[in-house]
Amino acid sequence: MNSADASSSEQLISRWQQVRDEIAQASEQAGRAPDAVQLLAVSKLHSADAIAALNAHGQRDFGENYVQEALEKMQALAGRDIVWHLIGPLQSNKTSEVAAHFDWVHSVDRLKIARRLNDQRPAELAPLNICLQVNIDDEASKSGCTLAELPALVEAVLVMPRLQLRGLMVIPKAGDTRAFATLAKTHAAILARLPALSGFDTLSMGMSADVTEAIAAGSTWVRVGSAIFGARPTTS
Repeated sequence: MNSADASSSEQLISRWQQVRDEIAQASEQAGRAPDAVQLLAVSKLHSADAIAALNAHGQRDFGENYVQEALEKMQALAGRDIVWHLIGPLQSNKTSEVAAHFDWVHSVDRLKIARRLNDQRPAELAPLNICLQVNIDDEASKSGCTLAELPALVEAVLVMPRLQLRGLMVIPKAGDTRAFATLAKTHAAILARLPALSGFDTLSMGMSADVTEAIAAGSTWVRVGSAIFGARPTTS
């Protein structure tokens, strides 16, 4: 490693630690346990070397948006203790690869995708952890089921043996964090309606700009990319 690479790695680790400190501080302010919120490092468009550097310092969970890019990183980092999360929209022609290689999918938004993931999850692997993405603001540009569609989707997923329903995910409108409270209330309502539901413990919400607000509302996974890795590389 040359001096420039070493400096870059040091800056990466420093930013990562700053984010961890921010999560700890926000958790304390919200009266929550230090381990109540987990950090998902969003590594899309960043290198396998950057992931390896963070992993060497203890970061296990990484979020990717693009299936093919993620599969290449998985191959490059094979043998490392890494938990892979898909957080981007999932097309039906990619479900087989996702079912075979990912540990979590945060962006299941319709029954067709859930069925395909269930049917294609290899039997030798543990059930695939999934979150149902909810489009609370009904934004046409974003994936997610509506609040009205959610109860039926929950019921359908619960009988799929190769999926483990873990919780809900939301991406709010830019600058508007009210969706966090709505998602938390929705999560609580599902638990109240289905008290025997086990493992339904996840609220995937909050990104670099709104970590504190998400944690105050009850987030259990914050998805942070740019605050750790810096600006995404430009693509030509």
